[in-house]
Amino acid sequence: MSAIIYNFDRSTESNSVDETERLFSALGRYTIAELLELLYVGEEPGFFELMRGLFGLSDESRLILQKFLAAAPSQTITVAIDPEGRCVLTQGTFEREKPIKGIAH
Repeated sequence: MSAIIYNFDRSTESNSVDETERLFSALGRYTIAELLELLYVGEEPGFFELMRGLFGLSDESRLILQKFLAAAPSQTITVAIDPEGRCVLTQGTFEREKPIKGIAH
């Protein structure tokens, strides 16, 4: 079984009936509140790049990240880029002596 999440080849003719049916089918699976939340979040700058990055993780890495985020209250997670260029998530806050240029607290 395979699924096309995003079709990069837009040169072929599209069938607007199929696309409309797909959208209505998706809309029927969510409440109005969920759709409004998705719309609101989807308009945040960088949202789609972030989602592409998450889906680019291996299943194991994504599960580890999901468990980490679910286990920690959202206000107590700090993200930083270490000197080796790795993204480091830490529960709680910490102070760095020399902040990396371009990384906001």
